Amino acid sequence: MQTQPVALDTTDEVAAPAAGGLRRACLSYPEVLAQSVSVIAPSTVPAAIIGLIFASAGNGTWLSFLLGMLGLVLVSLNVNQFATRSASPGSLYTYITRGLGPTSGILGGWALVFAYTLTGMSTLCGFAIVGDVLLGQATGMQLPTLVWFAVGAGVAGWVAMRNIQLSAKTMLVFEGVSLVSIVALGVIIWNAHGFSVDAAQFKLEGATASGVLVGVVLVVFGFSGFESSTSLGAEAKDPLKSIPRSVTHSVVFSGIVFIFMAYVVVMGFEGSPMSLANSEAPLDHLSEKFGVGPLGTVITVGVFLSFFACTLAAINSTARIIFSMARHGLFFEALGEAHETNRTPHVAVAVAALITFAAPTAGLAFGISAFDAQGHFGTLCSFGFISVYLLITLAAPLYLRSIGQLSWRAVAYSAGGLAFMALPLLGTFGLPGSELFPPIDWPNTLLAGAFFAYMLVGVAWLLVERIRRPQMIETVQDAVEGGQMQFAVAPAKRAG
Repeated sequence: MQTQPVALDTTDEVAAPAAGGLRRACLSYPEVLAQSVSVIAPSTVPAAIIGLIFASAGNGTWLSFLLGMLGLVLVSLNVNQFATRSASPGSLYTYITRGLGPTSGILGGWALVFAYTLTGMSTLCGFAIVGDVLLGQATGMQLPTLVWFAVGAGVAGWVAMRNIQLSAKTMLVFEGVSLVSIVALGVIIWNAHGFSVDAAQFKLEGATASGVLVGVVLVVFGFSGFESSTSLGAEAKDPLKSIPRSVTHSVVFSGIVFIFMAYVVVMGFEGSPMSLANSEAPLDHLSEKFGVGPLGTVITVGVFLSFFACTLAAINSTARIIFSMARHGLFFEALGEAHETNRTPHVAVAVAALITFAAPTAGLAFGISAFDAQGHFGTLCSFGFISVYLLITLAAPLYLRSIGQLSWRAVAYSAGGLAFMALPLLGTFGLPGSELFPPIDWPNTLLAGAFFAYMLVGVAWLLVERIRRPQMIETVQDAVEGGQMQFAVAPAKRAG
């Protein structure tokens, strides 16, 4: 049994900068929060996917968001069973290892890298789409999609390599601009209705329980990435307080924005000849309808910046998980190196940015448009997030039992989180013979197959490594449980 329940990963306290340590205790709470909020990218939900949720939930759209927020608060409480006791750049990979053991932890890390990388790919496609729209409106010109991919991934990679504080401040400002613009439109719409209460929405007129539940499935994907601030364990100030707060607060903050915007957008489309369910750009339509067309342009700029911030945040999280896994001996040693001056995992960042750029580019080469690729990558990343959230919710009570701190409340959090995560699991893969959760169809079957193939590669790699290096599992377990990560430079050389 672990005798010390609170363990801070001391990687950078015992390692000199030359040994590849990350910059310690440099991010304030707002900057840590910006990481999680940026991966959620709350402004993109009302701007892009709210119509899909309304198509199923109707006047219960706001309720789908509320239920989704409450369910993911439960999941966040399970994450925080770990985040209040330990911190490292390894994020949920190290947490799952503490609760379920190194084999599950390594596979969880493998799935988490997939989820964050595919998130970055999806938002890079969104960056290219919206960027081309803005450029066309301003100049009448357009750039090749490949150029947008190169600019988005290249600049995000450079910022991530340069300085974690620069990354955090960039995300904070860009998300702030985006959120202020969409909330301003929401207030204008509500004001036009005299700040009245929409009885049809509160009475759930025309909404069905099944429609609301299907809406919840889509809502969960909108919150994906809320836990990404856990990858800043080495760089956050007072991480055992700031990171748990950011994990839960990002869900609540984004949820409030989602619920408010769902309410006013549904209200705004009342009496409109266009259906919200069929609108590809609902906020642009509402800006024109309520006579604030220029605000629609500001919102589009904000969404463009939000897509970039999300790409940057995804690269940051991916790089830090790879960095940690490399220092545990799971990947090439070079991926566990940090820049001597910038104190960022520059090699892992470069790899993450390159992969984020390469996959959408390959899609273009095979005739897949940025719009289609954005949807495919978004679906793929959801498979990874569902897997990891289920693992972390299972791991929390087992971890607490191992340190002698298991309580009935913790068991309730885990049971509630697992019950809630059954919704997106069933909604994604379906249930044979069910009308509420119909079996998965084409092309989602192909995408699910791609994810399972990726995970099988991870299983095969892990089996080979266990045969080749029998001590690997024990080494990972010792590194994670001891709160110490292995360094790319041997301890004897550092001491010298």
